[in-house]
Amino acid sequence: MKTPLITVDNLCMSFDSTTVLSKISFEIAEGEILGIIGRSGAGKTVLMHLMRGVEQPPTSGRIIYHVAACTSCDFIDVASSVGKPCPHCGGTLTLLDVDLWNEKDEMLKRRLMRRTAIMFQRTFALYGNDRVIENVLHALDDIDYPAEKAINRAADLIDQVRLSHRMMHIARDLSGGEKQRVVLARQLAKEPFMLFADEPTGTLDPDTAKLVHTMLIESAKANNMGMVVTSHFSQVIEDVANRAILLTNGEIAAIGTPKEVIGQFMKGYDDSETFERAELGEKIVSAHDLTKRYISVDRGVVRAVNGVSFEVFTKEIFGIIGKSGAGKTTLSRILSGIIEPTSGEINIKIGEEWVDMTKPGIDQRGRAKEYIGLLHQEYDLFPHRSVLDNLTDAIGLEFPKELAMRKAIITLKMAGFTEEKSKEILDRMPGHLSEGERHRVALAQVLIREPRLVILDEPTGTMDPITKVDVKHSIMHSREEMDETFIVVSHDMEFVRDTCDRLALMRGGKIVQIGKTAEVLAHLTEEERKVMSQPPA
Repeated sequence: MKTPLITVDNLCMSFDSTTVLSKISFEIAEGEILGIIGRSGAGKTVLMHLMRGVEQPPTSGRIIYHVAACTSCDFIDVASSVGKPCPHCGGTLTLLDVDLWNEKDEMLKRRLMRRTAIMFQRTFALYGNDRVIENVLHALDDIDYPAEKAINRAADLIDQVRLSHRMMHIARDLSGGEKQRVVLARQLAKEPFMLFADEPTGTLDPDTAKLVHTMLIESAKANNMGMVVTSHFSQVIEDVANRAILLTNGEIAAIGTPKEVIGQFMKGYDDSETFERAELGEKIVSAHDLTKRYISVDRGVVRAVNGVSFEVFTKEIFGIIGKSGAGKTTLSRILSGIIEPTSGEINIKIGEEWVDMTKPGIDQRGRAKEYIGLLHQEYDLFPHRSVLDNLTDAIGLEFPKELAMRKAIITLKMAGFTEEKSKEILDRMPGHLSEGERHRVALAQVLIREPRLVILDEPTGTMDPITKVDVKHSIMHSREEMDETFIVVSHDMEFVRDTCDRLALMRGGKIVQIGKTAEVLAHLTEEERKVMSQPPA
């Protein structure tokens, strides 16, 4: 093993009376890429944040960084640089062990964190109205990079993540994979010797995720950078990691090669429950010749949705699929009443009446929106409210507490939690849950409103395979028990194949194929099959 960079020693973490991490011990070497895999709630994100030094300190245990620190300035490097001259001031680099969460080492912690970086899941943390190069320049300015050299350095970083062809694009106009690469360029601007990537590609299609994985590996090699990557998905660990850890209920269940650890993780995977074919009801959605156009400074007129027509029936699970940029999310936002189409018709049946979603007002679109639930990719929970409050008071559902708890538990079970786990998390804050658990709470927040139509935009993006089965079953059960109708927008072909009655395939803003799921999947192009037929990365 190379020179150790981080030692995690008997680390424990509890929130209130709940143990999240228990007796975690391992080492990470300089330049090593360590993958951490586990189900939602296993403790992956908590462990990563403790290793980075963010949020609150551990209940017990230590995280030690073994580094070379300059005696004359604030520069810190990896321990193998001991004895070399400081590249900033020419001073001497000496060996130093930094106890990350020891209050006495607080100044050293700040110096250390300047040489580490983090990519959070489900947030791109970009200046949306600024250009790509301006976003990278902001990152260089944050570290006081010499202004006269900043333009060339920013261009070099953009080249490194293969985005030179998007350098002048406005950040908000980029695809998810492109945004993630801009985030990576901004983090590389810090010249970190350790990068923490928390579910970096959970909501990206497999082809785009593969590209981001390649960027991560190449960046690690080019910058002599170590990395810790967390994921629910085995493909991420296989693509990126040199070594892997399996977390189960806050404990290390296995540590070794990615292949060994993934094999242990997939034990017990079972999707044997079967469901009867649903008898679809009357028409509930009718769309005809829908169009949505945008004006972009860089791209001119963008036809995000271009002449789309389709119908959805009560109790149907209707899927909308296609590559990134096909228009799926824009169409889902029109369906949910968030944005108006530029032209065309969209009507939704509420009770015995059809509501025109192109017309504003409480008797038209406003009325229908009360019965439409939307779970979008970048969902949000109230961070300072408990799970119970997020499911009831915080969204305007005022129940007596006993009824609220009963309704919340029923709905959490529909979103994939066990009854025991549902009761356990009611009083927790969202920050004390894993990302996968927060995602399921957000799904429950949609379902608790008892909508007539539920629109799910990438519903399985941050879920492990076993939890994904739980959510699939919850959708099927809610369809059977509550006559619920779903529209699923997804890159996850395995998920839509197993859940959807019909699919609409989109290309370039148009629906090019619509019909039974198997029939539409058979019409995928070779490129689409490559991008969409594999499990999510």
